[in-house]
Amino acid sequence: MIEVGTGVRMGRRDVMKASALLAASAWAPVATARDTRDHGARIRDLLSRMTLAEKIGQMNQIAGGRQKALNSRLDAGMLDRVRRGEMGSFLHVAGAEPLRRLQKIAVEESRLGIPLLFAMDVIHGYRTTLPVPLALAAGWDPAMMERAAALMAEEAWAAGLHWTFTPMVDVARDPRWGRVVEGAGEDAYLSSRMAEAQVRGLEGPVRRAGEPPAKGRVLSCSKHFVGYGAVAGGRDYDSADVSERTLHEVYLPPFHAAMRAGSGSFMTAFNDVAGVPMTANEALVGGELRGRWGYQGLVVSDWNAIPELINHGVAATPAEAAALALRAGVDMDMASSTYADHLATAVTADASLVPLIDQAVTRILTTKARLGLFDDPYRFGDAAREKAPLARGTARELATRSIVLLRNEGAVLPLKPAARIALIGALADDASSALGSWRARGQTEDAVTLRRALPQATFDPGTDPAAARVAASADVVLLAIGEDYDMTGEARSRSDIALPGAQQALIDAVRAAGKPIVAILMGGRPLALERALTNIPAVLQTWFLGIESGPAIADVLWGKVSPAGRLPIEMPRTTGQLPMSYAHVPTGRPANPDLAVDSARYHDGAIGPLFAFGHGLSYARFRYSPLTIEQRSDAAVISVAVTNDGSVKADEVVQLYVRDPVASVARPIAELRGFGRVALAPGEQRTVRFTLDHAQVALWKAGKWVIEAGAIEVMVGSSSADIRQRGRFSVAAGEGTVPAASIATLVEVV
Repeated sequence: MIEVGTGVRMGRRDVMKASALLAASAWAPVATARDTRDHGARIRDLLSRMTLAEKIGQMNQIAGGRQKALNSRLDAGMLDRVRRGEMGSFLHVAGAEPLRRLQKIAVEESRLGIPLLFAMDVIHGYRTTLPVPLALAAGWDPAMMERAAALMAEEAWAAGLHWTFTPMVDVARDPRWGRVVEGAGEDAYLSSRMAEAQVRGLEGPVRRAGEPPAKGRVLSCSKHFVGYGAVAGGRDYDSADVSERTLHEVYLPPFHAAMRAGSGSFMTAFNDVAGVPMTANEALVGGELRGRWGYQGLVVSDWNAIPELINHGVAATPAEAAALALRAGVDMDMASSTYADHLATAVTADASLVPLIDQAVTRILTTKARLGLFDDPYRFGDAAREKAPLARGTARELATRSIVLLRNEGAVLPLKPAARIALIGALADDASSALGSWRARGQTEDAVTLRRALPQATFDPGTDPAAARVAASADVVLLAIGEDYDMTGEARSRSDIALPGAQQALIDAVRAAGKPIVAILMGGRPLALERALTNIPAVLQTWFLGIESGPAIADVLWGKVSPAGRLPIEMPRTTGQLPMSYAHVPTGRPANPDLAVDSARYHDGAIGPLFAFGHGLSYARFRYSPLTIEQRSDAAVISVAVTNDGSVKADEVVQLYVRDPVASVARPIAELRGFGRVALAPGEQRTVRFTLDHAQVALWKAGKWVIEAGAIEVMVGSSSADIRQRGRFSVAAGEGTVPAASIATLVEVV
């Protein structure tokens, strides 16, 4: 028996046990198991000897360089500040030897010898650039995501880093928002599983009491708490006005899952929720995260977010902004120096801030202790391992598993061995875009583009007349289209996510040649491509796949690997449909294809997305048997046999959705509650068994999780729009204790 797809067993008894641990502990449950050595005496002694300035110094994170010039600000004046204890952490620094020298100054030349925390945005690779997070999520394989995070941690650790600002667990249902590239898409359940996997990969498995993380592991940071993916109009940094139910059922669950997996730090979001900026949101940071959930790990602001409370209109001065952030539960100020420059002034005006400073400093020092930095401040960094070769094999495998086959009419793919191939489009030879956004120390010269991987193809970067001639002389056209690396990411929101530039004209010119076209979509988000993809028989979504993007795409094109990626976020027909989600609440007048009927639809477009959540095709065909459902007192066990009826070995992603059809409040038409990526040889049959706890169908009502008695519909299939089998089970009334979507379904393949 093999467990796949979700990894964590959590039935009702486990949930209740986890809740009890939360109530009894000053840390998240898994983190309590990781780190129970009593560093309290050491920390209390330090705290008793620290001046107010030294305490505030620990709460100050300074940029030691710039993203493109790491360590560039570590001049003599900055080193003197380290000696004076004026900062507790640096970001935009890296390198085993320079960070060892910097740590030596902090430990041996400052009054108290407190080690520094070194941090960097390592989002999808340090030196070995892997697929962007949205692409990794398209693999629908938490074990794969965990492998990626572990490789990132290993390389970051070798470079002397302690801390990375990963994972981004924001649920995003509007791809106009550029930061959709950094997350796991639109679904709370899928995002929860990917959040857990990244935390496990970065921080390592649960360890014995007092044992520091193994070498090669780093501190994770779950961000951005909370609601950042719900910003109005998809505009980065804007307001998020979501209902209490949506907040608890959609946006909070991945954070709870990350916390239970042992995430050592959280980052607050730039946005406000219902008018209260998250960096000053005492109800959600202090009340929900620290209070209801019991989390006492380190909380850091986002870049410059504390003084921006003045722009939000909730503070008049930097001192007021500092006090608001501290009261909310923000321990460390990233980059702005607002705590360093103004918190003492705030204390002079309000002495009640002093114990809050002590709490914040205690959490920071505890984080350093659990990393083992007080016992060995030089345990991170290895100059020899820092120079290790790139992990190209892993990068290629992960990239291949992230590719989604969206359309394959007439079996255009895989390519025929003797086919004359035209490769058209500048993105096919854009090494920088292969790396995507947030590339850490990735280098463009390390990226193998699709053009390099297909030397037999005739290439044209995309000038209309020349491209048409090249297309006319080929048997099949590979057309690379989409966005370049600088069009997605932070501050890269777009009001129109149709093809940018002159690419539509290029498509029209190539289409006029009358040859079969394979559209290869590159970018960091789903685009609105209904018009662009009209009459194009084959479509691959390849995202930004990292240094081995070209070979990975070629493996799928030639059929060396059958594609098995699935969309983690719907692809709209037009931008005007956004925001949208498969898990929408039904209306009294559901969308009707008959325009004469008044219904919830647009009159100038077809109903629904161009490609649905969970969609992805294969070079094989899969048959699903009828469901068997075993009713238990606190769970339902849903089993389905899946057979590969094709002629090639391939993976199928079996997806479980549920719906409460009659409840006290309208429920989504479907919610993902389980999945498993299953490898099947031709003719092979495997049974996939989902154990679904009743707590996983709870809804948020009147400030608590409620299980309402009644029937629950079960849907199993290949996507949210390709349901193969259905069934029902019953639940009794009860209560849940944690966010329903954060609970992992046990998935077994037998």
